[in-house]
Amino acid sequence: MLYNLLFPLAEDYGFLNLFRYLTFRSGGALMTALLICFLTGGPLIRWLRSKQKDGQPIRDDGPESHLLTKKGTPTMGGAMVLLSLAVSTLLWADLNNGYVWIALFITSTFGLIGFMDDWLKVTRRNSSGLKSRHKFLLQVVVAAIGAFLLSYLSPDPLKNQLALPLLKDVLLNLGWAFPAFAALVIVGSSNAVNLTDGLDGLAIVPIMIAAGSFAFIAYFVGNSVFSSYLQLSYVPGVGELTIFCAALVGASLGFLWFNAPPAMIFMGDTGSLSAGAALGTIAVATKHEIVLAIIGGLFVLETVSVIVQVASFKMTGKRVFRMAPLHHHYEKKGWAEPTIVIRFWIIAFILALIGLATLKLR
Repeated sequence: MLYNLLFPLAEDYGFLNLFRYLTFRSGGALMTALLICFLTGGPLIRWLRSKQKDGQPIRDDGPESHLLTKKGTPTMGGAMVLLSLAVSTLLWADLNNGYVWIALFITSTFGLIGFMDDWLKVTRRNSSGLKSRHKFLLQVVVAAIGAFLLSYLSPDPLKNQLALPLLKDVLLNLGWAFPAFAALVIVGSSNAVNLTDGLDGLAIVPIMIAAGSFAFIAYFVGNSVFSSYLQLSYVPGVGELTIFCAALVGASLGFLWFNAPPAMIFMGDTGSLSAGAALGTIAVATKHEIVLAIIGGLFVLETVSVIVQVASFKMTGKRVFRMAPLHHHYEKKGWAEPTIVIRFWIIAFILALIGLATLKLR
């Protein structure tokens, strides 16, 4: 909004030319989102505590320590992330850019699905929430709409094409299967982040790392000079998502202030489903879907641990892990929660560096 209002005045007021630069507006978006979280976090937590007397329902089959350490902590903290992300993006992004509106649509709608799930958990006082098939169906519908819109916005040379990392000028034509693939990326990313969100601060920092990484990717892919130099597929207009990514970094950093161990509030499905969907959307828009699997490798690892656990138990009656997702396995082994969280952060950071390295290795 500020760009649309102030940049046209740059001819008369030279300093307003700053709004031309994505770097300046991205910095403004990050700081705005961070400030909104700081201002709204305390009041939101007090209000949620007044409404959720017993906090988020704790799984009976989860680690025993959670019944003591997590009991009474309110959930739906993802609303703080969503609010700061949306307001900051609308304030600093070019509102004539279609990619911005698609990212906001998918992220907020997935957040609404997560909110319904969290609301049912709190009101029913159990950890079930929405039925899995209903939640999955809603996710697929929203992701499919978003995928078709993203495919429509893509320039003709890249429409329905899958870019392969490490290979220059190599595109795999998926044809009409591309929207289905894109929807799978968005839904898969959303649920992978959701599975990772199980310990204080565990998911929000990898989200922040991935969003920061994709801020660079969106900036390079949306810039004709940098994309040509790095031999990336140039996607006109997608650079505006740099601001969206920066806002997500700021919102995540602000939320971490309240979610750091011991957490004052949980993100809930409201935050994890929406943040995961946001990352998936950005990956599809920037034509870096496969790189998302590297940068978000921690989320992939957590998801694979659940798949392996379920498949092994159904086929052999035996469990591979003491408990899934993977972070609970290490809890069962006796690792302290901060140890698990920080080591998983380190893994996420390393994977992000590897993912970013693919931009140069061609």
